[in-house]
Amino acid sequence: MSRQLHTHPVRLGLCGLVLLGSLTLVACSASAGAAQPSDATNLATPVPPAALATLAPAKPQAAAQTGGGPSVAVENFNFVSADLTVAVGSTVVWTNHDDVEHTVTASDNSFSSPSIPTDGQFSFTFGTPGTYTYFCAIHPFMTARVTVQ
Repeated sequence: MSRQLHTHPVRLGLCGLVLLGSLTLVACSASAGAAQPSDATNLATPVPPAALATLAPAKPQAAAQTGGGPSVAVENFNFVSADLTVAVGSTVVWTNHDDVEHTVTASDNSFSSPSIPTDGQFSFTFGTPGTYTYFCAIHPFMTARVTVQ
């Protein structure tokens, strides 16, 4: 016995629409997803990489004097002087000239300031000879040292 398939015209139309829609979707996604290799290299960055680089620490200089004692300025995310030599018993004063807060935190935890606001100061008296490296706990890339003789 032979069997004939009867397809309803509405059902046939729906199948055709589904097939057409699928083909369109595949074609669109294939062309949209094909990124050219040069696309990634031509994208502009919101901040040029050079602007993200940290400024090099200032060259060591003789201890600046503030009120008669050695001092360190915090400027442009740097400790200036980054390498300071003082006598045993000296009190060093750090003054924050940036418009963000910084800290002065010894690497060995022998001293640590609270957050120092703009134009705020922190001081520490060095009673033992040695080399004390320190950094800003908020911006750890900021580093410097005090050598006590």
